[in-house]
Amino acid sequence: MGRVTVRKPVRMLTAHGTRRRPDALAAEEPLELRVSGKALAVTMRTPGHDVELAHGFLLSEGVIAAREDIAAARYCDSVDDTGRNTYNVLDLALAEGVPAPETGVERNFYTTSSCGVCGKAALDAVKLRTRFDPSGSPFSVTTQTLAGLPDALREQQRVFAATGGLHAAGLFTSDGTLLAVREDVGRHNAVDKVLGWAVLAGRVPLLDCGLLVSGRASFELVQKAAMAGVPLLAAVSAPSSLAVELAEENGITLIGFLRGHSMNLYSGEKRIVEG
Repeated sequence: MGRVTVRKPVRMLTAHGTRRRPDALAAEEPLELRVSGKALAVTMRTPGHDVELAHGFLLSEGVIAAREDIAAARYCDSVDDTGRNTYNVLDLALAEGVPAPETGVERNFYTTSSCGVCGKAALDAVKLRTRFDPSGSPFSVTTQTLAGLPDALREQQRVFAATGGLHAAGLFTSDGTLLAVREDVGRHNAVDKVLGWAVLAGRVPLLDCGLLVSGRASFELVQKAAMAGVPLLAAVSAPSSLAVELAEENGITLIGFLRGHSMNLYSGEKRIVEG
């Protein structure tokens, strides 16, 4: 498996002078996802939890709905100049009866570490219909519980603590228990990894969980939440206008600027209990 961190020499300049020291950087490497040997997507990610990432990606693209929809996953056909496997190509076999993803000329699946839908050309192409409607979920959470979640997430961001260069996503219950936390250089990858964990754990649809992200709430993250049936998305930073619109359309509670006991409620206020 590729390295999660890489050490590089750095010259550090401060008011007290300069010095040279090794610095830990978050690793970033390409991952090519294939379905039955056919290239589907390339994303720049932090190595690790790649099988979860693949399951989460296929879930959020509407290709699969459960772990049983994937028959096998294996690394293949990617070696470095010494002949060693780089673990940067992952091939997935769909279970019998699961339709292959449709890839037409209007769709380019290449994504960077900062954007999960950059390859989709138009709004109609990026909006997907979820199999798991989150609007009727009775999930609720108190403001007191929400206030403690960012610190709880940060405590589990081990690679961020070493590098300062990773996003995080976590799934939590109504009492604030973090079920799973994943890190990645791409915020959409972090979400795909944690949703992939849920797929493999047999927990989808996630109608009884909330999703917490360490950065902003973009359209793509709201869509991923909707595709997994997540009724609440909380972000420590700002949402975009389209993220709010999509949350409203799908009956998702959207929280932004979650910092301590301060937060903004943009949609779905019925799930928030003050106190």
